[in-house]
Amino acid sequence: MSALRDALTAALGRPVSEPRPIAGGDLNDAYAAEFEDGGGRLFVKTAANAAPAAFTREAEGLRWLAEPAALAVARALAVADAPPGPRFLALEWIERGPRTAATDAQLGRGLAALHAAGAPGFGGDHDLVLGPLTLPNAPVAGWPEFYATQRLEPVARLAADRGALPTGAPALLDRLAARLADLSGPAEPPARLHGDLWSGNVMTDAGGRPVLIDPAAYGGHREVDLAMLRLFGSPGRDFLPAYEELAPLATGHEDRVELWQVLPLLTHAALFGGSWGRSAVAAMRRYV
Repeated sequence: MSALRDALTAALGRPVSEPRPIAGGDLNDAYAAEFEDGGGRLFVKTAANAAPAAFTREAEGLRWLAEPAALAVARALAVADAPPGPRFLALEWIERGPRTAATDAQLGRGLAALHAAGAPGFGGDHDLVLGPLTLPNAPVAGWPEFYATQRLEPVARLAADRGALPTGAPALLDRLAARLADLSGPAEPPARLHGDLWSGNVMTDAGGRPVLIDPAAYGGHREVDLAMLRLFGSPGRDFLPAYEELAPLATGHEDRVELWQVLPLLTHAALFGGSWGRSAVAAMRRYV
């Protein structure tokens, strides 16, 4: 019996089959396993280079997003984040189904309700973990200052440390940070954000429901989630009208999409290098 199977059996209190590798993303190794008593399947993710407490924070984020019952959220079944045993997060298995216009509308309404559930402030109780990266997450009274000091500047330093930013990027970021108060639009209360809401982190289950997975949850500006959804693919045309039925967006939100996309572009530069740094700089140039 493998160490992972032993650890899963101990954490779940039920014997599981030998986990088998499956496709699971860029930052984690993924496995499927079955309960040997016939209780169904589970999805297991592990990563040798995950930041400390990464899986614990993800499980906490899933529970926080599920609290308002606004959208279906993957359910964490067990988590192990301390050596010497395997580090893992075990999740309920989600049977995939086809995405439809009704799925997109449900995602829009549900995301509006999730955002409206709010957060205590901009930030959270713990550092934000994104795979092997750790970002500061200390509460800040205003969103522009939070976005600059707790998001853009720290992740840009991480990207620069790996040589993933073009020459001149730090000075460009300084100019952008100085303008954020004017660029960020009307002040809004902290929303309950998924925090990494690209299209791949919204699954469609067998019943056609959208299901949120893989969060990096914190209190932030709701337009950040919406901008992320448009960066790598996009929800269908029924999504945004359904969102705005419950939570109309402030004037100028379309002009701010690339402003919020600077964050995931810098994050990808820090994680993967390549052309992501140049893409982040191109987005920043629009606003300075």
